[in-house]
Amino acid sequence: MPADLAVIGLGPFGLPLAQAAVAAGIPTLGYRTGPEPGSLSPAELRRMFSGGFKHATTPAELGRVRTAVICAPTPRGADGGLDLGQVEAAAHTLAAHMRPHTTVILESPVPPGTTEEFLRPVLEQGSGLRAGRDFHLAYSPSRVDPGNRDFTPANTPKVIGGLTPACTESAAAFYGRLTDKVVRARGLREAETVQLLETNFRHVNIALVNEMAVLCHGLGVDLWDVIRCAETKPFGFEAFRPGPGVGGHAVPQDLTGHTGRTLRMVELAQQVNSQMPRYVVRRAATLLNEHGKSARGARVLLLGVTYKPDLADQQGTPAREIAVRLMELGAAVSYHDPHVPSWNVLDRPVPRADSLYEAAADADLTILLQQHRTYDLQGLSVKAQLLLDTRGAAPTGVAHRL
Repeated sequence: MPADLAVIGLGPFGLPLAQAAVAAGIPTLGYRTGPEPGSLSPAELRRMFSGGFKHATTPAELGRVRTAVICAPTPRGADGGLDLGQVEAAAHTLAAHMRPHTTVILESPVPPGTTEEFLRPVLEQGSGLRAGRDFHLAYSPSRVDPGNRDFTPANTPKVIGGLTPACTESAAAFYGRLTDKVVRARGLREAETVQLLETNFRHVNIALVNEMAVLCHGLGVDLWDVIRCAETKPFGFEAFRPGPGVGGHAVPQDLTGHTGRTLRMVELAQQVNSQMPRYVVRRAATLLNEHGKSARGARVLLLGVTYKPDLADQQGTPAREIAVRLMELGAAVSYHDPHVPSWNVLDRPVPRADSLYEAAADADLTILLQQHRTYDLQGLSVKAQLLLDTRGAAPTGVAHRL
């Protein structure tokens, strides 16, 4: 056998899993489902290959592994629900070569019921095997947090739910090689709904604190100090912080496109969070006006255009919409990001600042969108003519906060 594990889908969910498996000494085979942007650095990828990671050269290689994990992306579709097209394609490819006794696990974000009602028939029809009898089938929500140095796959508990108890135990045996703790859900739907709850929890709480940011600005209240005080409460509170919008690969789900049912809190959270980029632009225009300048013709520097600090991933970044809206107002937009060597908006390149301090000194307004570790915000606050801090990261009193 060329590998113990096949990771199908090498994007934001699959690559970290493959990385963790290689680190745990598991011979791992990777199979791409499309042009998936990954979240690992070139150095991390080199370490994976030196540790034994291999790319599958043919789909037939997928039939010679003990465990296959489908990590294909599920972007938002035209109906607002998750597009399962790449999951289906991955399942067809695997099914054509799958052998008895294989453990198949789905990690892609999907609506509850997908593994049994959607994935299972594709695998069974394509392989001639029966789930729960000839092969094991399970779901495990991905808990990837790119760039998090405190919580890694090794110390993050892994939730597993199988079609049968034997399926759950087979998946648990695999994940037990990667993580310190395995949590068994009652079944497939429970495990799928864990992913739904965790993702929506994040979006709803971000929406709440984003609304608080708008409210507190109108009241003249320092929200960042409010959060600092509130998070001292040892129970019943978890601190979230506002920002210019919500990005990343974990798409909030209200289930409308799949079940006809709406989670009203999630629907409202999406509306609130989607308004933040235009709120940032309104604040920017107001700041310029208060300092005797118009947005039209103003030189605006955007700092950090990725969706998360210290990563190159731009999936869902609010920076793009902010740039577009500023351009529509007539502003001359440039950017600086140590992780993004070039950046296109509206199919044209945005000028990149080579020298951060010189660019900030030259810009009429600098907007901090992402707090990369390399940014010296104290020094930047001194150099910038006008600084709008959407992350509450600059020293108090030297920048205008969201």
